[in-house]
Amino acid sequence: MYAEKCRVLKEEVRMMFNKMENEVDQLEFIDVLQRLGVDYHFNNEIRNMLDNIYNSQTSNLKNNNLHVTALKFRLLRQHGYDISSDVFVCFQDEMWGLKKDQLNDVEGMLSLYEASFHSFEDETILDEARDFTTKFLKEYLNQNENKYISLQISHALELPLHWRIPRSEAQWFIGVYDKKENMSPFLLQFAKLDYNILQSIYQEELKYSSRWWKKSKVGDKLSFTRDRIVENYVWTVGTNFKPDFYYFRKVMTKVNALITTIDDVYDVYGTLEELELFTEAINRWDLYAMDSLPYYMKICFYTLYNFVNELGLDAMKNNGYHITRYLKKSWADICKTYLVEAKWYNSGYKPSLEEYIDNAWISISAPVILIHAYFLIPHSFKQEDLVCLEQNPNIIRYSSLILRLANDLGTSKRESETGDIPKSIQCYMNETGASETEAREHVKSVIFTVWKKMNKEAHTSSFSKNFIDTGINLGRMALCMYLHGDGHTIQDPDINNRIMSLIFQSAPIITSQHILNRGLRSNDQFERESNATELVKDNEYVTNNQELLDGDHRI
Repeated sequence: MYAEKCRVLKEEVRMMFNKMENEVDQLEFIDVLQRLGVDYHFNNEIRNMLDNIYNSQTSNLKNNNLHVTALKFRLLRQHGYDISSDVFVCFQDEMWGLKKDQLNDVEGMLSLYEASFHSFEDETILDEARDFTTKFLKEYLNQNENKYISLQISHALELPLHWRIPRSEAQWFIGVYDKKENMSPFLLQFAKLDYNILQSIYQEELKYSSRWWKKSKVGDKLSFTRDRIVENYVWTVGTNFKPDFYYFRKVMTKVNALITTIDDVYDVYGTLEELELFTEAINRWDLYAMDSLPYYMKICFYTLYNFVNELGLDAMKNNGYHITRYLKKSWADICKTYLVEAKWYNSGYKPSLEEYIDNAWISISAPVILIHAYFLIPHSFKQEDLVCLEQNPNIIRYSSLILRLANDLGTSKRESETGDIPKSIQCYMNETGASETEAREHVKSVIFTVWKKMNKEAHTSSFSKNFIDTGINLGRMALCMYLHGDGHTIQDPDINNRIMSLIFQSAPIITSQHILNRGLRSNDQFERESNATELVKDNEYVTNNQELLDGDHRI
């Protein structure tokens, strides 16, 4: 119902690109568009603007303004431009012994902090920058009462921008931008409308997923499994939020639900003998292999078998590619790793950290997710990609490691209490005699290292940008979901609130009077804007959420 208003606003925002002549204004404008979550509407304009900035500044990238230098570095590297971390050498004086006036530059320090997370391996200058700015920002936070800047610092220290999922950041930044001096009501209104329109799309997709889950009856017949259809859907929004990824989200929600179910078969319910039979049946991929399985496993196998074969048939009809063998292999691989962990648990075996990681980066399910994702996201298939997929390329490995280690940090306490194999934290403690605190810090340091590898891979990989972004966003979603514990399994109030706000709570729309009261536009200009956009009432919702799902399925 707001599509036309949003379209008009979009064109008004597009015109703003032509008014940005100053390089600093251009960089900050791109940054705001990205953080508001509307940059995907202006890919060509952003690329042209960054091309001009990069080409005109290649020989003179150094700048005495720390904020500008750091912002430029972050945006150019994020978008794949070849920019060296040497641009920060002029700010480095014996381990960041910055001058007094620079130490008062909180904006510059925050920008440098965010830029440091785009580092590659061996870029020690960015490692030093991250350590120095982290310490500086924590101290500033304790001593300063400026609520606006303190809010931004607290947000950044919790998770850097580079590690956050786009939709969650958009939701948070819309509220922050609303309080910013000289903000553009045009841009804020567009961001809110766009956010609400996408949210209404997500709600329709969640209806579809809920119907599918109820119709499958897997949750009813396998009562020991986790009923997490909402969480399984939210993973897909975090991984790819744009409207043209609707098919990806619908299918990947099913993939996630099946992963959760099969994981529970191995972890919670099946005997070791039954699990060996189930693993063999998945490996053979033959309906006759069901005969030897108990009833609950037959349901699980048959549901997975039909899902994969139907997906493969759709791909054959739509683009002529035979993808079933890639999908089958991914499920066989994960079930084999599940079986290894089941044997470890039953025998009380304690693997080394290396032995654990070699198995666990697959058992965390990222390879299954990303191999399915390759065939579901909008891009052209390439034969060399298909060959590479069979070897689990680096983009999959790094995303898997981040997901695994983030999961271990979030679930280790719960799983050690309920009973499970040693995870990375316990493996490191067993090997080195370290305390749990030291082991957690080690795992966090490994995540930092893997992110550097991921950053480099994003610049050099031959895969499409959509697939690379999917791998990166899966790692981001892991950090989000396990930041405060096991957000996927436990109905924690904090993660519940985040999910509710992400999917169900619309952004309040600005009214004409609200903008006029703030004095952000002249009456003549605002009259033109108001007539063009027909701004709507405060707190009006795009959709009615009272009967979101069919039946009595609990959200």
